[in-house]
Amino acid sequence: MRVVVPFDATEPKTRLAPVLDATERRAFAERMLRDVLDAVAATDADTDVDVLATAAVDPGDPGATVRVDDRPLSAVVNDAIDETVGRDAADGDATGDALAVVMADLALATPAALARLVDADGDVVLAPGRGVGTNALVVRTPAFEVDFHGTSYLDHRRAADDVGATLGTVDSFRLSTDVDEPADLVEVFVHGEGRARDWLADRFELAIDDAAGRVALSRR
Repeated sequence: MRVVVPFDATEPKTRLAPVLDATERRAFAERMLRDVLDAVAATDADTDVDVLATAAVDPGDPGATVRVDDRPLSAVVNDAIDETVGRDAADGDATGDALAVVMADLALATPAALARLVDADGDVVLAPGRGVGTNALVVRTPAFEVDFHGTSYLDHRRAADDVGATLGTVDSFRLSTDVDEPADLVEVFVHGEGRARDWLADRFELAIDDAAGRVALSRR
């Protein structure tokens, strides 16, 4: 199976600006990327891994290839579907294999969670995120196209139905938790197991936000 991990290497995680400066956001984003790549590598699946980055980045994984492409995400992933399972799969060394797409900000992803994704039945398998997004998916039919704007989980369900594709859904806390907002950092701090969690723990500690009455992170 080919696995692609999209990564914004140009200006990552801008919505974390209230708590992390630009240098910190890049450092944290790169650690999340490496955690995701570690989780993919630790699955039992036979995978070829491409990081689809908007600019050059060191993935920290000699088994992952970086491909620089600064086009919109949907266009990049749809080309990957064509290359892997679609009309281009018969060219060159392409295998006509399944394609998995795993977002680079899934800092809680584990090998077990990703194994559930790649082992699930369906021409299209979706792992929904909070806010009706799509955090990971598997595509086994060349007729399917992605559209990551707006309510992409609902859009992808409709797109699968439109092309007559069978649909699987993976309900997973670890795959549904992407990191976009400051409040999401608490989930990484509490439930994370990798580089991103260690990076946060060096700089933050848990605290109670008196105004909101919720757990938050406070600078050490």
